[in-house]
Parts: sequence; structure tokens; C-alpha cells
Amino acid sequence: MASLRQVSDDYRREKEVGVTKEEEERERIEITLLLEGLFRMYGYDFRHYAYPSLRRRIRHRIDAEKLSTVSALQERVLHDRGCMERLLADLVIHVTEMFRDPSLFYAFREQVVPLLRSVPAIRIWHAGCSTGEEVYSMAILLYEEGLYDRVRIYATDINEEVLHTAEKASYPLRKMQDYTKNYMHAGGKDAFSHYYTAAGDRATFHPFLREKIVFAQHNLVTDRSFNEFHVICCRNVLIYFDGYLQNQVHDLFYESLSTEGILVLGHKESISFTKHADGYAVLDHQEKIYRKQK
Repeated sequence: MASLRQVSDDYRREKEVGVTKEEEERERIEITLLLEGLFRMYGYDFRHYAYPSLRRRIRHRIDAEKLSTVSALQERVLHDRGCMERLLADLVIHVTEMFRDPSLFYAFREQVVPLLRSVPAIRIWHAGCSTGEEVYSMAILLYEEGLYDRVRIYATDINEEVLHTAEKASYPLRKMQDYTKNYMHAGGKDAFSHYYTAAGDRATFHPFLREKIVFAQHNLVTDRSFNEFHVICCRNVLIYFDGYLQNQVHDLFYESLSTEGILVLGHKESISFTKHADGYAVLDHQEKIYRKQK
């Protein structure tokens, strides 16, 4: 997400080059048409994403394609699927790591795992799973808690390329030192290195961690519920949506959760100000863990 400094820098540069209100409005219209074309042609709906972030990423793609206007980018996107895929990679934010925000995983062990012990067949949905690091983190946690044999994790993302990466379960070896620290702070019970093998500059996680994971493409904006889940994790995805889209996705999650199911959001996200705010009990306010109420 853009920092305040980035937003300020963008604003200052616009003023320096003398961007007029008319030009700003023209660009906004062009971006609206680009997003409408992207949705109608390819089914990817970014029409309700936060505008400042969208604009910045679209401008990046315009520069990378050596174009001058949003309209020129629209023409290329509609006639060149490769350009569409490059734009898609720019628009979808992929920030993840093993045991990201270790305190969340520690809280999950302490507060959610005891609730899952009585469930004979556990279904978990990781929505917006990116390249899979947090999915494998959850698999390790559940394995250590003795629950992995009766769990099925559905890991979805809008981008097929990141799903291919996730399925391989292979990551840069240089990241393992930081991931080990996260694992330990998350309450890890073993040596983190036991879960992967190193070859060259890559670390590949053991196949047994993939046995209970189903990776699939799913668009939170246009696709509907596909199962009933005991846990839904969707962290740091909704911050890129406007209020309308956030409510739409919260409808999807509420519909998809079982009675007393668990919803886990990112630290900057909340159920507050959504129509489902009263439909959850707060298990951990700081870690954004909620339990659906009867």
C-alpha cells in the first residue's frame, strides 16, 4: 500500500509538471474505461479498487510499455493478452513471507487451535494466498499441533502465475534465516530446517506439507462461495478495495463460514463499519481474529 510519503511525492510531481484539473479528470475517465475493458474482456474486476494505488500502478505499466497515455495502454491490453498479464501482475499486490506477523500465528495456536480440536474434518480457506508462504506456514503449524491429518487447506488467488510458484513450494534459500526467526517467534516447536531441503540457492519444502493443500484460481470480486469453511484467512487484501467491494467480499466470507467459524484478517483490516460487524465475536482484537456468532 502507498505510504504517505509516496502519495505526497506523487502530488508534488503533478504540481511541478502543471497537471490541470481537466487533465486529471480526463485521466480518471481513461482509467475507468481501461478497468471496464479489463473486466469485460478478461473477467478481472478492479473497478472498485482504491484509486490512488491503481493509478500509480497503471502509470508504472504505461512507462514500462513505453506508452504515453492510459488510452494507449487500454488499446494494447485489449489486443495483447501478454500486456494484460503484465498489467495484472502490477495491479495485484503480492507481499508475503513464512509466518508473516509471527504474533498472529502464535495467537492462532493459542486461541483457534483449541477450537478446531473437536472438528473431525477441518476446512481452511486462504484467500489471496499469493506465492504460498503463509499457506505452508499454516500447514506446519497444524502439523505441529497434531491436526494436519484431518485438514484440507484451499489456497486461492486471482493470479495463476503466483499459484504455479506456490505449488512448487520452492523459495530463495537466502530468505530462510528470516523465516526461521518468524517461525520461532510464532511458537514453532521444531527446527525450521526440518521442513525443507536446500539445493543450490533454493529451499524446497517437503512434499507432505503439500498433500493437504488445494491450490486454485479464485476471484474474490466475481466468484462466489465454493464450500463451507471452519477458518478463512484473508490478510492484507481488503485494504486495496473500496468500501463497496469490501462489503461484497465480507458477504462472501460470512456466507462461506460455518457456524462459529473463524475469520482472520490483516492487521490494518477490520470488520468494523461492515454490515456483518455484529455477526462476529472478537477473539483477538490486535491480531484481527473473529468468530462467527450463531
